[in-house]
Amino acid sequence: MSELTPLRENLLRMLADGQFHSGEQLGEALSISRAAVSKHVQALKGLGLDVYSVSGKGYRLAVPLHLLNESLLSRALAPGRVEVVPVIGSTNQYWLESIARLEKGDVCLAECQTAGRGRRGRPWVSPFGGQLILSLYWRLEQGMAAAMGLSLVVGIAVVEALAEQGFDGVQLKWPNDLYLNGRKLAGILVEMSGTAGGPCHLVIGMGLNLLLPKSEQGRIDQPWAELSDIGDIQDRNALVVALVSYLHRYLALFEREGIAAFREQWNRLDYFNGKPVRVLMGEQEVNGIARGIDDQGALLLELDTGESRRFLGGEISLRGTGG
Repeated sequence: MSELTPLRENLLRMLADGQFHSGEQLGEALSISRAAVSKHVQALKGLGLDVYSVSGKGYRLAVPLHLLNESLLSRALAPGRVEVVPVIGSTNQYWLESIARLEKGDVCLAECQTAGRGRRGRPWVSPFGGQLILSLYWRLEQGMAAAMGLSLVVGIAVVEALAEQGFDGVQLKWPNDLYLNGRKLAGILVEMSGTAGGPCHLVIGMGLNLLLPKSEQGRIDQPWAELSDIGDIQDRNALVVALVSYLHRYLALFEREGIAAFREQWNRLDYFNGKPVRVLMGEQEVNGIARGIDDQGALLLELDTGESRRFLGGEISLRGTGG
């Protein structure tokens, strides 16, 4: 994957308005030749950006791009730390390696990840500017046991923040995905470290599909959705502020009251609630009707026999589908 050099970042800022810019214009502004402009445009395409050229008109992005603004976000989310790293391997990995210098609630954002990870180590496709890629550091003084159910709370916070921003209809998939119209809109990956008797350090990662370039869509190996399906994304920075503010508030409440305080909210937003599902636990497959979660965040499954089973781990999908 291409590197985002300072020169390419300046080129991208000029193209971000979605208008045509001639090679001559861009070359003059950047003090490079038209041939060099063409080479750097190809490098931007290598980041997953949809740039096209029309003879006699120049270059333009297929859709305008509202770049993340570190200074604006830092002011809006003060006193917490906000770091924007345009191109990164993995925001979660970077934040895990930075824990010694982080305070609770600090956030790292990226425009593009080259080594993003989904659940079970699956690769996470993240073209430049097509997603909201975020990692947040949190600490639980009560230790690792207190983290049970935390990914569920993160999902609720994101759904509520999106609704506040005018994006309604997003639902949750146990334990850590967001769904829109039965397709995956976002994934949450919580990674933790700590020692027995000590605090639990958490890095909460999220990748939320905003508007994916056509060129990248074929790389996704599961049914997916994007936020632009339900509304225009006017301001990605405002979206970040809403998401982080909700996460801070909901995680603080979770710390005080645990997952039980969110049970009703989860069950209302649960895409699978009341539907026939299968739960995969390694090689074992269990069929039943999903009945939401209990006060520990475990998935409740009503078996065909009428008895109830609870699961603290596993993969859930609708019966008859791979989703």
